[in-house]
Amino acid sequence: MRIRDNVFERSPLDSISGPVPNDAVLDGAQSAPVQARWKPSRFNVQATTAEGWLLLWNTYTGAMNAFRPAKRETILGLISRKGTAGSGGISGYFAQRGYLVPAEADELRRVQYAFGQENHRSDRLELILLPSEDCNFRCTYCYESFRRGTMRPEVREGIKKLVESRAGSLRELTVGWFGGEPLYGMEAIDDLAPYFAEIAERAGIDYFSHITTNAYLLTGEVVDRLLAWRITDFQITLDGLPEDHDRHRPRRDGGTTFQTIYDNLARMSERDDEFSVVIRVNFAQSNVPGLEKFLELLRARFSGDDRFTLSFHAVGRWGGDNDANLDVCGTGEAQAVRMRLKAAARALGLRVTSGWRPGAALGTQVCYAVRPYNFIIGAHGDLMKCTVDLDKKDRNLVGKLRPDGTLDLDVDKMALWTEPAFERDTGCQSCHMLPACQGVHCPQIRMDHDKAPCPGVRRTAKREMIDYFQAKQAAEAGPGSALPGAGIETADAALR
Repeated sequence: MRIRDNVFERSPLDSISGPVPNDAVLDGAQSAPVQARWKPSRFNVQATTAEGWLLLWNTYTGAMNAFRPAKRETILGLISRKGTAGSGGISGYFAQRGYLVPAEADELRRVQYAFGQENHRSDRLELILLPSEDCNFRCTYCYESFRRGTMRPEVREGIKKLVESRAGSLRELTVGWFGGEPLYGMEAIDDLAPYFAEIAERAGIDYFSHITTNAYLLTGEVVDRLLAWRITDFQITLDGLPEDHDRHRPRRDGGTTFQTIYDNLARMSERDDEFSVVIRVNFAQSNVPGLEKFLELLRARFSGDDRFTLSFHAVGRWGGDNDANLDVCGTGEAQAVRMRLKAAARALGLRVTSGWRPGAALGTQVCYAVRPYNFIIGAHGDLMKCTVDLDKKDRNLVGKLRPDGTLDLDVDKMALWTEPAFERDTGCQSCHMLPACQGVHCPQIRMDHDKAPCPGVRRTAKREMIDYFQAKQAAEAGPGSALPGAGIETADAALR
């Protein structure tokens, strides 16, 4: 009787020695080992090179593998719709990489969970600050109105109080400097940048800061200050040969700008500091003919320097007063020009960004405006979400920064920008790119045109996978290499 009473004080399962599996049978019968059943992930993308290599990329995990031609049919059989069984070997490896998922897995639900998990983070803060809303340039394709100058002192104090109030809970702080031209408001950067670096150090926050600047004012002394304040990532635009660039990007008084920018970049290349510069090249029909000659000009100074990367973008009609006069390229033409310029730049030893890269996975193609922890703060304290809409559209004015550092937000406007739009878009739900873009690559497109804002890589992924793989083969040990620096695995050991 005493033993029976003890079940109310201690679980009878505690008398079983060793770990008890969930499916344990207490009468001593042995259960058979469970054989895992797998199905191919719906987020696999595959491409085949001219030599027969099979490239496999999963947009949920970001994994990419390259398989030799002799293994191609084996791999295709493994990821066929009929699925497979097994718990180790190649099945286990493919499950780890994400190419196979449990037969019962609901991958759409996984994306829904990941979206909510990211959007409800409270340990991350991303600020895009406008130190000045005016600019010393008047670029032909610019969409900004330049109604305000340097950020007001009371706004800067409000930003400091906002960060101070959040410092105890933050793990990550990202600050982007935008404009206008941010260096036109150097007074605000001088005030805020040292503060961010200091509080991040004091509170143990992972801190990253970047700046989008036309670089006309980026003298050596300014670079010294920015690097000291941990602003180490730069985007700087050069639109081709001097005559083309100066036509696209004149000073506000009509003067030339190319040589000053180029000289500032050249002086940066002579430094030993660690930093990164994306040289953005905007192209339209008028400057395309000279761009390959322009790449030759860059080769002499920047070839082989991994701190400098080229990025090619088609000029668009982005809402400026001069939109009707822009000689923009059509979608197909722009894609062809971009691919040609990338190939030409790589052939010259210049580093090039790509719409695709190994590791492109959950959320990597999601617009910053979608994240509730990301805000643009204007010179007068306006809170915005999109750097194209800025204050031109009421929907983008989502609130105001108060002097005490609190955010006075319009809940309905915030909900408009941060909604999981893919949940009401069946096209997005069936797309292989869903984990990466989550249907919100550019929420502005969905608002303006009521269509899915697909990233360009959705159309070009296979071609870009092949280009990337072939470039890495040439740069490293050649065919047969495991390509460790490429983020690509051959997985030969798992196939044995």
